[in-house]
Amino acid sequence: MGTSCVESPSLVQDLKVTIHETSTIFPSKETEKKYLFLSNIDKVVTFDVDTVHFFSANKDFSPQKVAEKLKKALEDALVCYDFLAGRLSLNPETKRLEIDCNAKGAVFVVASSERKLIEIGDLAYPNPAFAHLVHKSEDFLKPTDLPLCTLQLTSFECGGFAMGFTTSHTAFDGLSFKTFLDNLAALAANKPFAVIPCNDRHLLAARSPPRVTFPHLELIQLDYLPTGIESSVFDASNEELDFRVLKLTSEDILSLKEKAKGSTNARATGFNVITAHIWRCKALSAPYDPNRSSTILFAVDIRSKLNPPLPKGFAGNAVLTAYAAATCEELEKSEFSRLVEMVKEGAERMSDEYVRSIIDRGEVHDGFPHGDVLVSTWWRLGFEEVEYPWGKPKYCCPVVHHRKDIILLFPSFGAGGNDGINIIVALPPKEMQKFETLFHMFLNSV
Repeated sequence: MGTSCVESPSLVQDLKVTIHETSTIFPSKETEKKYLFLSNIDKVVTFDVDTVHFFSANKDFSPQKVAEKLKKALEDALVCYDFLAGRLSLNPETKRLEIDCNAKGAVFVVASSERKLIEIGDLAYPNPAFAHLVHKSEDFLKPTDLPLCTLQLTSFECGGFAMGFTTSHTAFDGLSFKTFLDNLAALAANKPFAVIPCNDRHLLAARSPPRVTFPHLELIQLDYLPTGIESSVFDASNEELDFRVLKLTSEDILSLKEKAKGSTNARATGFNVITAHIWRCKALSAPYDPNRSSTILFAVDIRSKLNPPLPKGFAGNAVLTAYAAATCEELEKSEFSRLVEMVKEGAERMSDEYVRSIIDRGEVHDGFPHGDVLVSTWWRLGFEEVEYPWGKPKYCCPVVHHRKDIILLFPSFGAGGNDGINIIVALPPKEMQKFETLFHMFLNSV
């Protein structure tokens, strides 16, 4: 098999970044002052998402020219994406979180690095120094005036550059952020929007009265919501963690699909077999207790699950966490096809009624996704396919934090071609050693 593990490289610790200009970007036209309703999905994900998009040098687009075009494009984008220039606000009457579309603006930062892109090494490897390529606005604005979008353009000595976004997850999920990037790229090229955004979050409002028709074992219930609380899978760990990038080639994925057939010829998707494989390895890498239950969480796009489906340009969060649960003994001894089937059942559980039940539950109880591992896939979001005037990104990635219960899936295009995927894992050293052993053992077993 072509499976491999990227050894921990000697990472550049300091990108030697200098901030040259920090400014507030306002909509290029006057926008309506209003409050944007946030769904029960939006209001749970109140944390920021940091992403970095790397570009090779382009002789026709200097970093200075890119900065000018991006700044103008962002100003124009904030007209339709008016909520992105707003601020989170708690409605004193309803006690609901909402966005005050007050046109206070987004933040635009121009910076430079004394490094060359080639000095950074393998962009696919999670480097904490990438945090230098995104900008936190606490030092620039008041704590009560934090923007929902910050864009930092950092040029490198070689002429390449990076676009670093910090966006509130309340504003976008991965798919709607991809649409935003497509539209930003179109504006930078003096073209119309690729997709007109639909900002109506009422499409995912709870029913009246709420009807919770399923038990929702994937959620932990909170009777009150302390400020800033996050679920266990989102919490950063204080433990010492080892990072690994494990690779699965297309041949490996095909092999997993063959194993998944079992006694049937049922078709298994690449995502389902990869998720089942990761689940078994993660559960069995912890201290072994055959009776311990392991729950895996994974994101499901609900846009097409609803009746009627959401509009293509829906700009809010339309992803929920599906789940599968089994004991460690079942994960160790069951046929691989059965594990894949459980993952498949988790996704298929997301019917229109199930989704509406989750949303309604958020009206009755505050809660968060609850499990011991979350698989977060950037594999097919398509950030790397966005066509800017200066070309497509060389690589796109989040700024990786120490979260041992989140495993990330990425396309491998940034590390030697389009063949397969990269799996980013962070675990305590002993668990990492066990995880790697199981990863290869189960993959290569007959």
